[in-house]
Amino acid sequence: GRPHDALSVPGEPGERYHLILPSFFRLLDTLHRNGRAFAVVFRTFGTDLPRALQAVSSALDGQHPQFPTLRDLPVDLTPGQIRCSKREVVLTRGAERLATREDGRKLYNYFNSFEGIGGFQDHFDWWARNNFCSRGGKPLWIDPHDPDVHHIFIDDNIRLDDADTIVHPQVFSEQGSSSPRSAPTSELYDVCLVQTDLLEAIADEDYFLHCVRRCEENYDRYLACMKKDTPSRQWDGQ
Repeated sequence: GRPHDALSVPGEPGERYHLILPSFFRLLDTLHRNGRAFAVVFRTFGTDLPRALQAVSSALDGQHPQFPTLRDLPVDLTPGQIRCSKREVVLTRGAERLATREDGRKLYNYFNSFEGIGGFQDHFDWWARNNFCSRGGKPLWIDPHDPDVHHIFIDDNIRLDDADTIVHPQVFSEQGSSSPRSAPTSELYDVCLVQTDLLEAIADEDYFLHCVRRCEENYDRYLACMKKDTPSRQWDGQ
């Protein structure tokens, strides 16, 4: 049939391509069918967020030809922003505004309680000013003392080299602490951080499901290690 305008993008003359890969919708469909409690947050440096959210909304309205039964997942079409500085991280979306200056857990708690599907534009200029290293990347907060919530960040620009990667993972090592430590990518690789293999994601519709399952298995081991070891020791991923 004719490609859906909201779900596809023009490519070569006369051709259209998926705006969002079917493997992503397979992940949504499977998690929903299995009764899993989850939320999805798009994080981009670009300006494509409104279109991506609209595409997901259309798919969840039953308009995706491969996943016509996708339903019942709310999508907030209001794009938010995350802006970073040396002093704090500030999140805004609509009337919402949160900052980490007084309490480093505010944004962690915000994403913990996030429902449905939404998205935020991250701070590209801050990443560039920090020479595209981890500390200038998209912030992600992890609390190994909170086993009921597992945050997984999937991005094709995640790399094991902290001088050249796109996410800034921050771990609350002390229980109840409001001051997280910056963690190396290696500590959370395939635990909370996944470097997307784009070719696999295209070829295998179960690709993101495999990623999530692998992270869940490793996260259980990570939590056990963090509970047993002193907070200053880092899980070696083995």
